[in-house]
Amino acid sequence: MTAARRTPDELLALDAVLTEDERDTAATVRDMLTDVVRPHVAQWYLDGTLPARDLAIEFGKLGLLGMHLEGYGCAGTSATMYGVACRELEAADGGVRSLVSVQGSLAMYPIHRYGSEEQKQEWLPRMATGEAVGCFGLTEPDAGSDPSSMRTKARRDGGGETADWILDGGKMWITNAPIADVAVIWARTDDGVRGFVVPTDVRGFSVQEVKRKLSLRASVTGEITLEDVRLPHDAVLPGVTGLRGPLSCLTEARFGIIWGATGAIRDSLLTAIEYADTRVQFGKPISAFQLTQAKLADATAAYAKAVLLALHIGRLKDGAYGSGVKVSPELVSVGKLDNVRTALSVARTMRTILGGSGITSEYSPLRHAANLETVLTYEGTSEVHQLIIGKALTGQDAFA
Repeated sequence: MTAARRTPDELLALDAVLTEDERDTAATVRDMLTDVVRPHVAQWYLDGTLPARDLAIEFGKLGLLGMHLEGYGCAGTSATMYGVACRELEAADGGVRSLVSVQGSLAMYPIHRYGSEEQKQEWLPRMATGEAVGCFGLTEPDAGSDPSSMRTKARRDGGGETADWILDGGKMWITNAPIADVAVIWARTDDGVRGFVVPTDVRGFSVQEVKRKLSLRASVTGEITLEDVRLPHDAVLPGVTGLRGPLSCLTEARFGIIWGATGAIRDSLLTAIEYADTRVQFGKPISAFQLTQAKLADATAAYAKAVLLALHIGRLKDGAYGSGVKVSPELVSVGKLDNVRTALSVARTMRTILGGSGITSEYSPLRHAANLETVLTYEGTSEVHQLIIGKALTGQDAFA
């Protein structure tokens, strides 16, 4: 017996929990990705490349870059609307979502929140349109999960507040670095960790693109080397000192990941449903078999929980429950930890429904799963987020 089919979003009534503007944003982003990204992304992934600068211009036209920031050419949308856009972006590919996340949440956000007025005026309008691309330099070859052990240093060349800065060190696994116009670099100083706005054409700044990746292949990644990079005194972000600066940026970016993971779940699920309905074995489509339906049902339940967690965090960020109730970094860690783990599990399981066809680039679940292996690790490994949550629950610092 064949009944009427419903999509996971229809079955779960998930559109009903979004506002009309949020639904319109999702549809607009989805349509653009259908035209500009989806026809090419599998080949980009196979080739290990991405036309990032061209895409930045397209995303800038839609107002996606730094869309949750106010002023300076930014759209000034809600956090939830930004999250909804991230879901659509990662449904197409995690590398494409990373391009937008790094631009808005890791490069534009620290300039917007901690930068001087001059820094904001110089960079943010051009970054909002995609004319200028940014990157975020925190991770180092020997300082990933432990940013407090970073070796990159910045020193004054002389005395006084107007003395130049000299930067030396290196950063690793930096998304957008090979094509960036500006880098937000975090370095040790005599006063603590500080952020610096570094034009990438300055002398002593160089980037080596990271090749031979097995994950996030439709993304550009680089290793930054800083050798006696001379910057004017006002290149430093004046609004923050210490690890609070870069860690707040990571919290901002993790929010986009929480929503992005739901896009990977949805796309993997829809792909598997469509395939199962057309793949005939033993005289009937495999969608008619109990074990296939069990996998789809479990994945749909996982999708519901992931979306509702993302939505709850988004509404908190938007102040929907009152000014006295705010999102915490620990709650963001819960979302990043569980949604990415869930997305990875769903993508792997949906790949099994595809059988041998699932290992080809024609179908997305294995590509999502490979990308999610990186997302599971970057901007805080699962273990780091478990310890952040554990500290909040017990009061005991397992990092110490």
